[in-house]
Amino acid sequence: MKIKLGVLFGGKSVEHEVSIISALQAAASINREKYDVVPIYMTKKNEFYIGEEIGKIESYRDGIPQLLKKSQQVLMIPANGRVELLHYPLKKLGKSLIETIDVLFPIVHGTNVEDGALQGYLKTLGVPFVGCDVLASALGMDKYMMKCVWKAAGLPVLDCLRVGYKAYMEAPEAFLDKVEKEIGYPVIVKPIDLGSSVGIRKALDRAELSDAMDYAFQFAHKVLVERAVEHLKEINCSVLGDFDEAQASECEEPVSSDRILTYEEKYLKKGGSKGEGSDGMASLSRIIPANISEEERAFVRETAVKAFQALDCCGVSRIDFMMDSATREIWINEINTIPGSLAFYLWEPMGVKYTELLDRMIDLALKRDRDQAEISYAFDTNILAGVSFGGAKGSKL
Repeated sequence: MKIKLGVLFGGKSVEHEVSIISALQAAASINREKYDVVPIYMTKKNEFYIGEEIGKIESYRDGIPQLLKKSQQVLMIPANGRVELLHYPLKKLGKSLIETIDVLFPIVHGTNVEDGALQGYLKTLGVPFVGCDVLASALGMDKYMMKCVWKAAGLPVLDCLRVGYKAYMEAPEAFLDKVEKEIGYPVIVKPIDLGSSVGIRKALDRAELSDAMDYAFQFAHKVLVERAVEHLKEINCSVLGDFDEAQASECEEPVSSDRILTYEEKYLKKGGSKGEGSDGMASLSRIIPANISEEERAFVRETAVKAFQALDCCGVSRIDFMMDSATREIWINEINTIPGSLAFYLWEPMGVKYTELLDRMIDLALKRDRDQAEISYAFDTNILAGVSFGGAKGSKL
């Protein structure tokens, strides 16, 4: 009997469209002999839709409102370790149950969906889900907190400054002074909890720094400032596994015209091998394997696994590194707990096809579910028997 697999994508995020590309790309490669795939689209209003057109990338070209008119909104209801998809609005007569899902595979990017919020919802539903758990997802989205964990673990990260919108607006010049004193130019300014290069700018002087701060605050309430690596070479490496066991992929070197990859470079290019439209991260210009020494490759791959496990990640993540090509010094930049295209292109050189990669990710989700089922969430106590609020008024809620 096939496993009913719900592929969940979309959500309230600036990377909403990227999620659609990544998810439908993955859905096309899932082993249909093992899994019965149900695409589940999540709108920017957190509504869930299913239907024949939801799983077709062509259906999104005419606009989301038109697609939803041809699709069915559903509710997710927990059902003994599975999740039921019910017709919404609920039918007064007849059966409201449409599907029962065994495992959910969220392929989402950005705030509100990749940051632990959606993972917490899925965990509350009690259904197995692929990828990082709540804490790892939250840490992986917050660029400051992930750096704190990695630094505590002895891993190489650049020092940075963090500031909130209110504090910055109350004393912008004081913060700019602090950046100049503690970091110096050039610097990179980025929203603290976004990916896909959204909101990021490089500043070479005070005027550019001020502009970059204003720009970043359009996308987040907290902003991170760190030293820009001169002679920058970017190196990326994916990791597959969990806290018990994990392995690293091949390394890649993204190629960018301005040395900071833009949203357009990452997602809006056509790969030329899979038909019309964007191929997502798979279409990005890159050098695989990265043009680095064997010693540097070994360091990146070993450090990637350490960074992955330090955050207690699960499934597939991509860890991005920065190298100064002059000094050859290497730092961890950030982690993508649900990378674009699930970084499948980094596993193919290791002999792992996309279908196998997806299969192993689902297996890891089921393993975590079995492990958590062995934990007791009850503690025998008679504490309620002795509770009294001392009077008729106090005993009422």
